[in-house]
Amino acid sequence: MLGIEYQSKRGYIELDYFGRTVGIKIMPVGVHMGQLELGLRLPDREWRLSELQRQFQGKTVLLGVDDMDIFKGINLKLLAFENMLRTHPKWQGRAVLVQIANPARGRGKDLEAIQAEIEESCQRINGDFGQSGYSPVVFIGRDVSSVEKIAYYTIAECVVVTAVRDGMNLTPYEYVVCRQGAPGSQSVSEVSGPKKSMLVVSEFIGCSPSLSGAIRVNPWNIEATAEAMNEAISMPEQEKQLRHEKHYRYVRSHDVAYWSKSFIIDLERVCKDHFKRTCWGIGLGFGFRVVALDPHFTKLNMDSIINAYELSESRAILLDYDGTLVPQTSLNKEPSPQVLSIINTLCSDSRNIVFLVSGRDKDTLGKWFSSCPRLGIAAEHGYFLRWSREEEWQTCTQALDFGWMQMAKPVMNLYTEATDGSYIEAKESALVWHHQDADLGFGSSQAKEMLDHLESVLANEPVSVKSGQFIVEVKPQGISKGIVAERILASVKERGKQADFLLCIGDDRSDEDMFENIADIIGRNLVAPRTALFACTVGQKPSKAKFYLDDTFEVVTMLSALADATGPELETDSADESVAYISSLDIGDEQSESSDKPVEGS
Repeated sequence: MLGIEYQSKRGYIELDYFGRTVGIKIMPVGVHMGQLELGLRLPDREWRLSELQRQFQGKTVLLGVDDMDIFKGINLKLLAFENMLRTHPKWQGRAVLVQIANPARGRGKDLEAIQAEIEESCQRINGDFGQSGYSPVVFIGRDVSSVEKIAYYTIAECVVVTAVRDGMNLTPYEYVVCRQGAPGSQSVSEVSGPKKSMLVVSEFIGCSPSLSGAIRVNPWNIEATAEAMNEAISMPEQEKQLRHEKHYRYVRSHDVAYWSKSFIIDLERVCKDHFKRTCWGIGLGFGFRVVALDPHFTKLNMDSIINAYELSESRAILLDYDGTLVPQTSLNKEPSPQVLSIINTLCSDSRNIVFLVSGRDKDTLGKWFSSCPRLGIAAEHGYFLRWSREEEWQTCTQALDFGWMQMAKPVMNLYTEATDGSYIEAKESALVWHHQDADLGFGSSQAKEMLDHLESVLANEPVSVKSGQFIVEVKPQGISKGIVAERILASVKERGKQADFLLCIGDDRSDEDMFENIADIIGRNLVAPRTALFACTVGQKPSKAKFYLDDTFEVVTMLSALADATGPELETDSADESVAYISSLDIGDEQSESSDKPVEGS
């Protein structure tokens, strides 16, 4: 929908927009049953109904109730009625169309033109088919009281609505209730026996889908509308009764009270988490937006993290790359000398395990960070992993069948050809469609459409289809930054020294898996009981992380401060021994449960 991601939940669509849940649901409003039934019991209605029954005695009344508006299709209704009289002569002298047109609320050339057309059609039909004491069209162009309108509803065999564009339009609902009459009413003018009603409604009005027994028409098709009118008033009485009963049950059970109650329930369900969040206005002009953030979501305090870093004995540092160490908008994606120097300094401390956890392919990351011998790299969201430059790449899962790529790539090719500026990145374990260089709106729309298409095509394949910042990615199930983070920490624990300092930094949706899995890491006792935990996202936005830094500059500044607080460099033999020990571990082993709980850094 408009390129925005959504989920279908319990009959409504749920959008997640900058931390706020927006619910979209089709909720047809109903009529006020009590008010209508009160009108059906008014004494004024009795004499007015008796008067109309005498006026139209022996006639079949079709009724239209509309505002005088260019979109109500009043003239189309008149033309269809004229066509019915011409093609079905049996109704000449018997069928009457009563058209109530509420006075126009404004003025204009278009309105004057449609009024002239309606007047001309009424005169022509009455002139061609009128007889002594019989006018086939009765046009009422004045304000009609609610009592008089109820009386017209009561005598009408069929209501015809031919609007070409409209909202809900409750005229059919009001008609059905009036034909049923007030419960327990003993009015002498009430029609005895089973109640019946018929509806011919435009397919362009909001209530049309709710009235399954109505005859739906395209009002622009004059001939089809004429046949629908004839069908409605010619239908067997028993069929009319069945359709009326079906409509009345729905209208009575889905009145305005039901609608308002349902609305409040849905509103409470959608907004239940909003009260737990703090809303901030960000941006100016057309860039302004309201962002809902966790009240505990705060900017990472430099002094706090440095203090926790210095007091810790075993540290795990997990870093995203794009958007974290280099800006997303940077043309040169290679790491700067400053970043390489900081990483080498952090890696030089024997108490540190530093990992780059990225969605990029292993060859690119291996080349860019070849000058960082002790840096661990988890490439392609953790499908490939190595603990140091000297180690071989490992796959963090069993051998997989990548036959699904032959199904996904043709779909991506179609969207690439149709979206200028997009391209496909083929990795060993995944396919990624990039659209950052395409038109912003069109690219987002195409990405959402392609995501739905791929989910349908690959529904029976062991893959996940996800969208991120200007990408749509298809990758094997069970591969995520959150899972690789667990495995790294499990391996650190097997060394006999659980991490008591954990720093995770990332900027996009794939990093949210890492932040979310921290809760599982805590429950599985993969870190020390009093761990200083810093889950940090880049940018002030809704996130499962507890902290944020404004941009990549602040991230690099913070890492530089940690590097300055790092102890002396390892001796070569000690470093090699440490690396050799880590690489011998089985990083996929399951860990034992424990009730010890770590605490977050502050």
